[in-house]
Amino acid sequence: MLRAAARRGRIGEDGLVIVSPAKLKPWQQGWRLLAAALLGAFAWFAVASQLPPGFEDARTEWLLVGDPVIGLGCLIASLWRRKYPLSVATGVVIVSAVSTSAGGAALLVLGSLATRRRLLETTFMALACVATGAVTEGIYPRGTDPDPWWLSISFIVLITGIVVAIGAAIGARREEVQSLRERAESAEREQVARAAEARIVERHRIAREMHDVLAHRVSLVAMQAGVLGHRTDLPAEQVTLLAKGIADGAHQALEELREVLGVLRASPGGLEPPQPSLANLPALVADARALGVNVRYTPESVGKPPDLLARTVYRVVQEGLTNAGKHAPGAEVCVTVEGGEGEGLRVTVRDTGAASGEKPPPSAGFGLLGLSERVELAGGRLDHHADPDGGFVLTAWLPWPARGEGSE
Repeated sequence: MLRAAARRGRIGEDGLVIVSPAKLKPWQQGWRLLAAALLGAFAWFAVASQLPPGFEDARTEWLLVGDPVIGLGCLIASLWRRKYPLSVATGVVIVSAVSTSAGGAALLVLGSLATRRRLLETTFMALACVATGAVTEGIYPRGTDPDPWWLSISFIVLITGIVVAIGAAIGARREEVQSLRERAESAEREQVARAAEARIVERHRIAREMHDVLAHRVSLVAMQAGVLGHRTDLPAEQVTLLAKGIADGAHQALEELREVLGVLRASPGGLEPPQPSLANLPALVADARALGVNVRYTPESVGKPPDLLARTVYRVVQEGLTNAGKHAPGAEVCVTVEGGEGEGLRVTVRDTGAASGEKPPPSAGFGLLGLSERVELAGGRLDHHADPDGGFVLTAWLPWPARGEGSE
């Protein structure tokens, strides 16, 4: 924020950032100068009209020639009042002591200085403006029946106070507008940041969903293709079976990809494809067996868990079977799902280790990471480690509170 303020303004002598007001447009600058010129001309005519009849000396020549020239010079100097407010105000106010026509320019630079809302500077220049005004009142002689001196000083004080009050009000308004603009910019930056964060979260969700849907199918297809590439002694019937399995697996992967893309392209509030649950576990195990994975799974009655819990259990088993098929070909895999309402569900996928030395297909390394995030979102814990007896163990515990526990 300091850098942005420095770009909009300049650094003062005290090290603080002075935010410059917006540059005035020509017509805005013009009417201010015109008003100052009219005030100066009014003051000049007021003094000239009160000169005694027939009075002629050096002061008269000064009033006719020197006074307007000084007033014009002060108007020109006031063009730089916003860039050098204190310096220009000091010079113009001091010079206005010997020029009645410079009074309008003095009031202009005083009002401009007041917009900065610095009490000490403004008070000093206001007193200086009153003092120079009093000096100007005493330069030229007056005709018969002049106004009392205190009335002239009171008028100067009144005009000076009005100018200072108007300048302070303008400065307060500028600060308010600047504050509202900074708030709007800050809110816009926050909105952009939230949108970027939402995009990142959505990308992670899409990546996790794509992995969960496709990784299992593609990994098994890659495993079958690897068998065909390394085993040249297979009978024709088994080669045909493996080729058919590859074709079916690729076709199913393509269908699942279309479903995911269809959800991504659907409008908000559109229907999503059916999500997997515990009832789909036997079909998942059957698919793995058909593709050559030796899986042992005995369905147990664990009740009907919530959709999120059932879907997470399915994804854990799916990831475990995928990893076993990729990294432990020929191993025996045991899948168990235990627990129930009130005690939670424990899912275990254990394999006995690779039975052959075949090189596993390449892995992106995001499967267990995405699965860990999914389990944590469900409030559970995920553990995976190598078995001391050989093989690999993937375990997840998922909470399943009893009905009514979370209602208070």
